[in-house]
Amino acid sequence: MVALLSEDDVTAGLADLNGWTGDTAEIRRSYAAPDFPTAIRLVDAVAVAAEEMDHHPDMDIRWRTVHFTISTHSAGGVTELDLALARKIDEAAAGLGAA
Repeated sequence: MVALLSEDDVTAGLADLNGWTGDTAEIRRSYAAPDFPTAIRLVDAVAVAAEEMDHHPDMDIRWRTVHFTISTHSAGGVTELDLALARKIDEAAAGLGAA
């Protein structure tokens, strides 16, 4: 099982992730895509990365805005795996012009 991060570890990890917020239970961020098709491409790109990691975020699409919430459910909170997935989501969003 993956180790849960302490509050200090989560705070330090979020400091390196622009726009992400959260606590030891979950981390979250929203992105505004240029248009709806780009929002869907972002979800698709994240789905591929998540499947490769075998670690899946909660995603909510509202027109051009995509909301992500990440936690390691099996561990009961935030782990290094969540921070790694957040970095991959940031990369995908940047590549598609979502901010």
